[in-house]
Amino acid sequence: MSEFTLPAPVARLLDVPGLDYLFRLALASPFLISGVVKLLDFSGATAEVAGLGVQPAVPVAALVVATQLVGSALFLTRRWCWLGAGLLAGFTVIATLLAHAFWAVEGPERGRQTATFFEHVAIVGGLAVAALFASRADVRR
Repeated sequence: MSEFTLPAPVARLLDVPGLDYLFRLALASPFLISGVVKLLDFSGATAEVAGLGVQPAVPVAALVVATQLVGSALFLTRRWCWLGAGLLAGFTVIATLLAHAFWAVEGPERGRQTATFFEHVAIVGGLAVAALFASRADVRR
């Protein structure tokens, strides 16, 4: 099997220093923002967890905040990107199954929940691809 070569303009773009970090920051931003908001309004975070029927809500909300913040911080490093991606992906899978169960609703809400569910599936894929690229870039250096 022959090796694929990127077009030169794409290869140059991907070699721009810091661009990989900027892309990972963009992917981590919903988790970072959500973690900070939940930390600043922990009673709201606890109510959100309880509203999903998850108990005990306080320790689960604390785990959510820690996962979002620590996972994001790790994801933004090269060395631990894979671990951060795994934490954020695992969190996203669980949260998506709990909060966006499109199969359990009817009418227009089903369409909204289906779209959101698969947007979250795409985020999980993006986390995996970003971790793969970060680990390969680390090996190249």
